[in-house]
Amino acid sequence: MYTEEFTHRQSMAERFYEYHHYRNEDPLTIDFHQHAFYEIYIFISGSVNYIIEGRTYKLRSGDILLTNNKDIHRPEITPSKQPYERIILWLGHDFFDGLRDIGEDLTACFQDASNRNYRLFRPNDAQLQSIQSACLTIEQERTGNKLGNRVRAYAAVMEILVLLSRAYYEISDSAKQDVTENEQINQIVTYINNHLSEDLNLDHLADQFYMSKYYLSHQFKQFTGLPLYQFIMKKRLTIARNLLMYGKTVTEAYTECGFNDYSNFLKAFKREFGEKPSDFMKTYQMGPV
Repeated sequence: MYTEEFTHRQSMAERFYEYHHYRNEDPLTIDFHQHAFYEIYIFISGSVNYIIEGRTYKLRSGDILLTNNKDIHRPEITPSKQPYERIILWLGHDFFDGLRDIGEDLTACFQDASNRNYRLFRPNDAQLQSIQSACLTIEQERTGNKLGNRVRAYAAVMEILVLLSRAYYEISDSAKQDVTENEQINQIVTYINNHLSEDLNLDHLADQFYMSKYYLSHQFKQFTGLPLYQFIMKKRLTIARNLLMYGKTVTEAYTECGFNDYSNFLKAFKREFGEKPSDFMKTYQMGPV
């Protein structure tokens, strides 16, 4: 069986896509994170509750999560008789740009999942079988040494994306029974995402949503897994990074995301992503080697 050793890396080393098949016998601890690309996460086995933007998804074998370059997320992995096994497919912007050149925008399902704040896709047996077949093709081609291996693997990645995009809008609401959420916290998360350039201190949010600030703080941490301030900081930094990717200047990026002081932004950005904004821009423009 094709598997690889797990690492905590959250940046792409390849330009268009990365395919990872992980299997861990012992539970892992993975911090909240966000990345500059799209992710398809296919859950195979284990005991996992996955937190994404204030919602917690209790995963079943075959479940698929769709996250974009804005989502803050992490899995909560608990001991189980089964190993923690999953397939993770990372898709860079260049991958989608190439498809847009031929008139196809296959980011729609990711965007819709973000707009609905509902990232879980639970395919039926036929849909899952087709996706698993394409995954097997990728694994066979990536470990082969025949002419055209990379081309066939790349084609299988596109097949998975097309299968997901077609099946996504046929999903039912049956998976909602495995989602833990709080409507007030959902509204606060949405408000934060829509008002990042504004004052988002605790007092303001408590007044905005007619809640005591102590209750808001407790509920927010309970459902998002992060303290309010830390969530807002991660979100602002994530959007600032995306703006840099889209061609904004450093000044435009940090001011549009609610940072009033460049030095504080610089320190926070380096702490979160491990490099200065200017270095990130250079790395992103050059692309993975």
